[in-house]
Amino acid sequence: MDGSHHMASTTTVTELDLSACHPNTIADRINAVPGLKTSTAFFTFLRANLNLPHSAMSSNVSTPNLLPHTSQTLPPISPSPLATNTPLTALDDIPPLSLDILTTRDDKVSALNLVADSVAQQRQRASLSLIFHPLLLSALCVLLAGVYQFAWVRRDRDLGMVLTLGSGVIMSYLLGIRYVASGYIQVAEGLKWDWLVADDGEEDVVIGTRFGTELIGALVLRLEPNPSLVGKKKNRSLSLKGGKGVIRAWTTKMRYRGKGVGGDMLREAVRITREKCGRDAQVGFAKEHANSATVLPEMFNKVFRQEERRAAQALETVLGEYEKRKR
Repeated sequence: MDGSHHMASTTTVTELDLSACHPNTIADRINAVPGLKTSTAFFTFLRANLNLPHSAMSSNVSTPNLLPHTSQTLPPISPSPLATNTPLTALDDIPPLSLDILTTRDDKVSALNLVADSVAQQRQRASLSLIFHPLLLSALCVLLAGVYQFAWVRRDRDLGMVLTLGSGVIMSYLLGIRYVASGYIQVAEGLKWDWLVADDGEEDVVIGTRFGTELIGALVLRLEPNPSLVGKKKNRSLSLKGGKGVIRAWTTKMRYRGKGVGGDMLREAVRITREKCGRDAQVGFAKEHANSATVLPEMFNKVFRQEERRAAQALETVLGEYEKRKR
């Protein structure tokens, strides 16, 4: 008894100090770091919210629904401010572009009127050439200097007289140019039906280009027979063998120029000439074509000579294409 009591009295219960052990939970680890202690209640609250069912989450209006949906209604797309209500033009509504040989008298008269309009339009180009010609501009400057000398210097700086006389000189200058260039109107009026008929009574071949029903281009081609066969062949088609084609007029409406319409008519003229007169038949512009008439002295016709050179170059280009095809 004494021994057992002695053992009980002498035995000491050792208490473990757990403060030095490493923490096991996340909260304990955070709390173990000085300055970063976090309440365990916060993590408990967070874990409880994360474990809420979908019905509890969707009951909160401010909480977004992150689960996938099978369908979702989107608001209609507003029209762009740059969009217009103008419908696009259908290709079927665009008029066709056609190139034909005009056979009826009405069509030929329309082509002749188109040629006459091109002659009348030469008046405008001639007027511009005169207005800005260096010789005439020098004369105008001399006249204006004389007006200044008379009205400003000798009339004690009379500004009103300077403006009045100066305006009169300029108006007289423009009216004089208009009168001189008006001769092209008379030339255009002289193009009558007889101009399309040759001495032997044969009418010229008239090639027309239509945009829909509108005639926008015309070319007048005269097929001249072989001189050695004239009078020997009763059939004109036979007398044309070895002949040549002479282009007497070639024009296109202004708003359709530079779009290849004139080149197509030149190709058709060469094709017809080579078909009627032979593969090696010559094709060229007539020396006295519809637009060759001049009403001004030669020194003022530079712009028209340039146009004739461009027309000759265009024809040479077409003839070169045919020569390449023959090879």
